[in-house]
Amino acid sequence: MKIGVLSDSHDNIPMIKKAVEVFNGEGVELVIHAGDFIAPFAVAAMSDLKCRVVGVFGNNDGERIVVAKRFEEIGDIHPNLASVEVGGRKIAAMHYPELAEPIAKSGEYDIVIYGHTHEIDVRLEETLILNPGETGGWTTGKCTVAIVDLESLDVEIREL
Repeated sequence: MKIGVLSDSHDNIPMIKKAVEVFNGEGVELVIHAGDFIAPFAVAAMSDLKCRVVGVFGNNDGERIVVAKRFEEIGDIHPNLASVEVGGRKIAAMHYPELAEPIAKSGEYDIVIYGHTHEIDVRLEETLILNPGETGGWTTGKCTVAIVDLESLDVEIREL
């Protein structure tokens, strides 16, 4: 079983749509977005996903009420921390990196996902810590997403 992970899409609709194509093509069974959608229309761009989306708000997400309303059509959104169990794995997602390390060290989760830094981070100790980089590409110039194999915890970073 595979999941798709993205973060910091920052209203880059063409890249969000490419991410949707990648995730649908890989047959992921869940997509996790680690925040900074920005506007409600960015959520609408994910509506063609063939699976549920779990998201968390980031620091740049403005229209939270409308974003949350749009999310009702595709999955669930959480204010700070999302906790989900899928494929026998317990996953935590948040936007801020300073929460990722302590939550990973708690031993409660198999995978801890975060965003905010726009930098790719893949570390597997007892817990997989993952930042997929930025889908929007505005800061680093690289538009990336991650695909995680839940059985092996192998991570593939895909440039869009």
